[in-house]
Amino acid sequence: MLRNKLAMTVMGVATISLVVGGGAGYWFAHQEEGSQSALVSQKQDAKVLYWYDPMKPEHHFDKPGKSPFMDMQLVPKYADENTAMTDESRPTVKIDPSLQQNLAIRYGTVEQAVIGNAMFTNGILQANERQTAILQTRASGFVQRVYGHAVGDMVTEGSPIADISIPEWTGEQTEFLAVLRTGDRSLIQASRQRLQLLGIPQNVIHQVERTRRVQSNITLQAPISGFIDSLEVRNGMALAMGQTLATIKGINPIWLEAAVPEKQIAGIKRGMSVEANFAAFSQKVTGKVIDILPTLDTTSRTIKVRIELPNPSGQLKPGMFASVNIINNPQSSLVIPEQAVIRTGTRNVVIVGHEQGRFEPVVVQLGQSDGNKIAVLQGLKAGQKVVISGQFLIDSEANLQGVLDKLNTGQPIASSQTIKRSTYQGLGKVEKVTNQDITISHQAIPELGWGAMTMSFKQPVQPFTQIQQGDQVRFGFTHTGDAYVISDISKMSMTSMKN
Repeated sequence: MLRNKLAMTVMGVATISLVVGGGAGYWFAHQEEGSQSALVSQKQDAKVLYWYDPMKPEHHFDKPGKSPFMDMQLVPKYADENTAMTDESRPTVKIDPSLQQNLAIRYGTVEQAVIGNAMFTNGILQANERQTAILQTRASGFVQRVYGHAVGDMVTEGSPIADISIPEWTGEQTEFLAVLRTGDRSLIQASRQRLQLLGIPQNVIHQVERTRRVQSNITLQAPISGFIDSLEVRNGMALAMGQTLATIKGINPIWLEAAVPEKQIAGIKRGMSVEANFAAFSQKVTGKVIDILPTLDTTSRTIKVRIELPNPSGQLKPGMFASVNIINNPQSSLVIPEQAVIRTGTRNVVIVGHEQGRFEPVVVQLGQSDGNKIAVLQGLKAGQKVVISGQFLIDSEANLQGVLDKLNTGQPIASSQTIKRSTYQGLGKVEKVTNQDITISHQAIPELGWGAMTMSFKQPVQPFTQIQQGDQVRFGFTHTGDAYVISDISKMSMTSMKN
């Protein structure tokens, strides 16, 4: 009885069955016309779909007989055969479940999820320029005390920076105390406003009014929380009006400036969600785009995008490097892991896992990607299993490329069970020799599932000229493209042929 099994070695130990179309591939043994009827009688209950020549599986015949292409009998295709097909038009690869672990095959699931276009770039943290404070003197004076700060120190709002003495303000405070003693509200209000115009801090005026004493030293305090970017104050130094003593920059929220390629900037909008990853921290930080800078870097052809990130603990430091994922247009779609997709250059293919260790290559239409998941617009259904690890081994070892090349082309899918560049051996009798071909009536070749038949093999670039019609030969050949090419051939005796 004929068996519709196709053998292929996977990674030296695995057996993979590959059947394409409605019976693509070669049979292990072919019987003569008499044995064909015996096969049909053994499968009386099975429906014969058609007959075909294993060497030309794309041609179907409605009755048995001899192949018009080769010296062999046509083979029936039964409806109930285990053909490794999910249906009559979809090729699959079969791998023994016990061997899948050896191929390191892992699966993902087709699921419904919200996903958006993701654009990946890099960025660097910077101080929040909208939270910059500058400490300056409003009059000439002297530094009486500093509080031990240095550039780079973190300070909180209200932290003391330096005590300064301004003689001019001492006289003004004395006049204000005299006005307070009059009790005239209008004069007191006018004197208070005069002190404010001179630059005396509001807290100092309130302290003078409360204590009824002149404040000879004034403490300069940090107006915001942040880090000291510059500090130009020392004990005993003289101060001039308008001199800058310190610059403080805020870092909560902190800015992240990312470089976006010119061709992708049209997809960036204010308010878009952003995920930032930092080498120093395991968790992602989520922020939003707050501005797109107006200038283009002519060297890198990128535009800077300003992103605002929360930083309440101050763990994010200016100068840190970040990997940036900008998410656009989130939508609910069927999604699969990004690594499940095989990109051939002309189409995108996913290997779908079925029951009983069968795998099917499916052409898919892809949508948005966030770098980990990718949307599938067409080709898959929710709940299906897709191969995310080992699919390239299946493709390579089972020679799936021949299947993939013909998917959705409308062409018959020829056998792809022969491993490329493998050499096969045969015994036979030479029927005809030309510079292009050698026709041989050969014995069965079990490696390919061929029975005894007469067929033509291509000559190599340097033809074998010592072989003549009628010679009994031992020969080797390879499958190159759509042809079988003789690689070596030698004469042998009739005794060797019989053995």
